[in-house]
Amino acid sequence: MLRLYNEQNRRLEPFTPLGDTATIYVCGITPYDTTHLGHAFTYLSFDVLIRYWEYLGYPVRYVQNVTDIDDDIIRKGKQVGEDWLALGNRWTRHFIEDLRALNVRPPDVYPRATDVIAEIQDNVQALIDRGYAYAANGNVYYHVAANPQFGQVSGLEQNQWLPIANERGNMPDDPHKKDPLDFVLWQAQAPGEPAWSSPWGPGRPGWHIECSAMSTHFLGDTLDIHSGGGDLIFPHHECEIAQVEPVTGQRPFVRNWMHVAMVRYGGEKMSKSLGILVMIRCLLQTWSPDAIRLYLAMHHYRNSWSHNEQELEEANRLANKLHEAVSTAGGTGPRVDPALQELGFRQAMENDLDSPRALAILSELAEGILAAGRSRENIRDVQEALRRSAEVFGLRFDANGPEARVLAGWDQHLQRFTEIR
Repeated sequence: MLRLYNEQNRRLEPFTPLGDTATIYVCGITPYDTTHLGHAFTYLSFDVLIRYWEYLGYPVRYVQNVTDIDDDIIRKGKQVGEDWLALGNRWTRHFIEDLRALNVRPPDVYPRATDVIAEIQDNVQALIDRGYAYAANGNVYYHVAANPQFGQVSGLEQNQWLPIANERGNMPDDPHKKDPLDFVLWQAQAPGEPAWSSPWGPGRPGWHIECSAMSTHFLGDTLDIHSGGGDLIFPHHECEIAQVEPVTGQRPFVRNWMHVAMVRYGGEKMSKSLGILVMIRCLLQTWSPDAIRLYLAMHHYRNSWSHNEQELEEANRLANKLHEAVSTAGGTGPRVDPALQELGFRQAMENDLDSPRALAILSELAEGILAAGRSRENIRDVQEALRRSAEVFGLRFDANGPEARVLAGWDQHLQRFTEIR
């Protein structure tokens, strides 16, 4: 049985979907500068999970959002003299083109935060009605002290909450807050900023409530998986669960919280805000999509790692070996049975998506295929098994470009990000 690490419980847990379809929400980009290797590691890690679910025969409903209205986008737009919507559309198109080139399965639903303004306002009002939020001077804040369960996802000590929140966008000196840790659900309009009408005055949603509204609107009150980068555990995902469960009355909001570790470069976290980036588009000028995908999959999704050109070269050699193995000619000799290799591959993947071990098994399988081919054995079945397993990692081998469903799905989403006000 597939076992996945649940951040909330800090342990590996068996996974089966709650219903007939596995549901997953992945926190998407804030589109003002993209797509670096850290982005790719996050979204390709969940692409592998989704593809493995499909390998097991699970139908999947996958939602990934675009945080298209946010302090960072407004700030960046002012810096470069570009309308916030045009800026977000431009970088979202850039992101889509990069993921499409890497053969990443598109989400089934790809909403903007601004698509669910009405749902956000309904959720904010429900939190006010239940005593978890309060309005002040056109803003609405979540009152953290009203929720004794706050802190359940991250497991952080209470004295850690405010310092970490302050590092990640919290405004502790806001005079309208009851407590410095309280966070914005609805933000009053500042001069020159975009705004939507609301019961509390013109403004825009806070970051955390955007994802809460989108995830429950498109996937229901309980999700199988809610996920993103490890830097979202606190405060973002902590705030999300605090917002949702008091409104829906449904526990759990999320059955399994999954997070991908940070990618480093030169000893620092790869980060847009720090300007420490290795861009996917630059890597694609030198390396094949298969090589880049294997490079990322050589690292377990929960382990932080540093960009290393030698490992990328190693991944390229593995891509070439796998390609040779699936395309080499065999003979009419004894049939090579792939059963043991397939079992080993599944055992690795079912141990919390142990992709490094799974790739080592595929490498051994490729070497066996090449040896059997030289001996003129019948290798068709084992080659097909290698192809099936490699599809979990999104490899294309000799195909001319991404899968048809990848092209069609991303192209459909792409059409929505051409709007100019």
